[in-house]
Amino acid sequence: MAELAYLQVSRVCNQKCVFCSNPDNGKIISWESATSLIDSFAAGGAPGVILTGGEPTLFPRLDELVAYAVAKGLPPRLITNGQRTSDLGYLRSLFTAGLAQMHVSVHSHKPEVQAAVSQNRRSLDGVRRTLRNAAELGLRIDVNTVINTSNADHLSGLVRWVAQHAPHVEHFVWNNLDPLLNRASLNPSIIPRLRDFEVELHKAMTWLAETGRTFRVERVPLCFMSDFPHSSTETRKIIKDEQRRIYFLDDKGLKEQNQSSWHYGKSERCSGCSVNGICAGLYQMDVYYSSDELCPLFVDAGEVSRRVLENI
Repeated sequence: MAELAYLQVSRVCNQKCVFCSNPDNGKIISWESATSLIDSFAAGGAPGVILTGGEPTLFPRLDELVAYAVAKGLPPRLITNGQRTSDLGYLRSLFTAGLAQMHVSVHSHKPEVQAAVSQNRRSLDGVRRTLRNAAELGLRIDVNTVINTSNADHLSGLVRWVAQHAPHVEHFVWNNLDPLLNRASLNPSIIPRLRDFEVELHKAMTWLAETGRTFRVERVPLCFMSDFPHSSTETRKIIKDEQRRIYFLDDKGLKEQNQSSWHYGKSERCSGCSVNGICAGLYQMDVYYSSDELCPLFVDAGEVSRRVLENI
C-alpha cells in the first residue's frame, strides 16, 4: 500500500534542537531535483508528499514548490518548527499556493523547556503565533512531539495546552527519541527510559481519546502503549503492509521503507506476548533502550488489527 512520500528540501535550520535526527548540513535541494522527485512520487502513485528538513521553510521557493506539487496531483504537507510560519504573510503565501495541512513541532508547553530543547528562547512564542495564524487561515494543523527526558513528565499537560490555545488541532503525533547517528547521540542525558514517560503518555492518550481527538505513537513498543496498541505507527504499517519513500539531503539519498523497516529488537519476553506478530519491538534495543523494560501483553491481537483496518 502506497503512503505519503517524504522530501527533504532543506538541511539548514533556525533552531538547534538537542535531539535533531536530521541536523543542519548546509544543503538545500535544487529546484530541478525537487520537481523531478515530485514528478517521480506522483508517477509512483503516492497520495501526497510531506516537505521536511532541516527546516523546510528555509527553502527559498517553497510556495512555488507547494503549487507545483498541487498541480501534479500530489497534495503537499509541511513539517515545521513554527518559527517562520509565525509570520502571517508568509504562511498565507503557502496557503494561497495550495498548502492545506501542516505538522508543527511542539515539544513542551513550558517556555523554559521548549527553549532549552530547541535552543531558541522565543520558540514557544513562534509556535503560538503559528497556531493562531493557521486558525485564521483555516489551515489544518497536526502537532508533532519528540518524547525526551525534558518533557517525559508533562506530555498530558502539553496536549491540554495545545487544545486550550488551538482548539482546532485534532491530531497529535509522538515520536520517541531516535538517538542513532544524530545530535541526540551527543546529548545522551536527553534519551528517556520507557518507564519515564509511560504514565504521562497514557494520560495524554486517554484525554485525547475522551475528547474525540486522534493520535499516533512511533518507536514505542506495544507493552508501553497500554490501552492504545492500535495507535502505534509501526503496528499500523505492519498490519496495512505500508511502504514509504523518503529523499534525504545526505548520503542516504532516496530510500524505500517497507515491512522490514518496521521491525526492531525483540527479547525472550516478547515470545509470550499475544501481539508479538504485530509489534515492531524495541528500537535500538540494548544500545540506547533497555530490553529489561519489556514485558508481554495479553490482549486480543485480532481486535487490534480490526481497529487498525477500520482506521480507529
